[in-house]
Amino acid sequence: MKQSLFVRSRHALHTAGGGASITEGVIWKSLLFFFFPIVAGTLFQQFYNTVDAFVVGQFVGTKALASVGGTTAVYVNLLMRFFVGLSSGAGVIISQFWGADDQRQMSQAVHTSLALALAGGILVMLLGMGFTTTMLRLTKTPEEVVPLSRTYLMTFFSGTIPMFIYNMGAGILRAAGDSRTPYRVLVIGCVTNIALDFIFVLVFKLGVFGVALATVLCQVESAVIVMVILSRTRKSYRFKIQELCFHGHILKQILRIGFPAGVQSSLYTISNLIIQTNFNIFGTASVAAWAAFGKIDAVFWMTVSAFGIAVTTFSGQNFGARKIDRIKKGMWETLLMSVIATLIYTVSFWFFGRYFYMLFTKDAEVIEIGMDILHFMIPWWISYVSIEVLSGTIRGTGKSFVPMMITVFGICALRLVWIFTYVTRHNTLHAVLTSYPLTWVVTSLAFWIYYFILLKKKHSPFSLQSEESSLS
Repeated sequence: MKQSLFVRSRHALHTAGGGASITEGVIWKSLLFFFFPIVAGTLFQQFYNTVDAFVVGQFVGTKALASVGGTTAVYVNLLMRFFVGLSSGAGVIISQFWGADDQRQMSQAVHTSLALALAGGILVMLLGMGFTTTMLRLTKTPEEVVPLSRTYLMTFFSGTIPMFIYNMGAGILRAAGDSRTPYRVLVIGCVTNIALDFIFVLVFKLGVFGVALATVLCQVESAVIVMVILSRTRKSYRFKIQELCFHGHILKQILRIGFPAGVQSSLYTISNLIIQTNFNIFGTASVAAWAAFGKIDAVFWMTVSAFGIAVTTFSGQNFGARKIDRIKKGMWETLLMSVIATLIYTVSFWFFGRYFYMLFTKDAEVIEIGMDILHFMIPWWISYVSIEVLSGTIRGTGKSFVPMMITVFGICALRLVWIFTYVTRHNTLHAVLTSYPLTWVVTSLAFWIYYFILLKKKHSPFSLQSEESSLS
């Protein structure tokens, strides 16, 4: 049933003309067609936390900046990213039912997905609030930052239910082919967030609590807008509250696809959390500098991740069309565009990074530490590019387990080995930072080796093997 559904949905997509811009024409134009909407959406998502950091860094102080970054950001990601990875399975299932024009199962998938979002939001809210103080202590958060971090986290986690509902609702719309509506809602939420940040911090003097409250309120706004849209549509993804429930066979498929992605995201974040713990012992200024660098770093990450998503879609569509040579060419063209973008970012931040830091803080010590971090880290960005491009290309052909294992061991496990061996004996800022480029280089090499092995294998997604064998 799963195989026939995949084939039917792919056939429906191509006969409708949905894949024409990907499987035909100039490759780099096809890739950019998918890249720009993805990166635009990611950009607006990033604004939420970036605006928080800007407002508290400029108008509250260094301690406040450290409290909304550092451990706080990593802890939020730890709990949030597992569900985000898990819910990615819902997007795949819904898009397949939409492509197959199976209205009954489409409706069941929508209501199961939203039930999962509700349950996940409640669970993460309880876990987040319940373990906030414990997590701050375990990660050795500077004592002077703990009260503000606790305030931010407790307020933030109170809004996980609307946050999960919005993200799932937006995912449903995208899976059904509507990518513009989620972007518009993101823009509305971003504008609301900026306005409320300034009102709560500058007018009402609410500090860290104010920026967290602003984030929660704009997530509520976004969730309400999306649910109204889903409730009023006449299409098969219409939401009816009386039909909100789990459909076992749908939930099983969602978990089968989404669980590995959730595990990978969580392990990745756990390794970052341990690194953050080592960072925290260097003091508040270092934590604040690392938090500010995270906002600069996010510009690179959202770009290369968008290229990764674009090449995954490109690879998947062309694999279905049996255009294997086009997949290979697409990989190289994506790699070239990603490298060009990375070099532009590297040069720009190397020479003008100080001005970016000034957006978040006026503290001279924080800026100097931040520039030291920046000059150490950004020359290595280019070593990460092939991880996203190669893993995306391979996953698009239906091979997901090995890329997951390469990432888990190459990034997560090796990073922990480095921290618990070398860093314990040489506990310096640069020693901790080295865990990033070290694992990027090793994982990139592993992906290149695996990719070339696949090219040479007779029974691989890059040979003209039968479609059925690739789906097993």
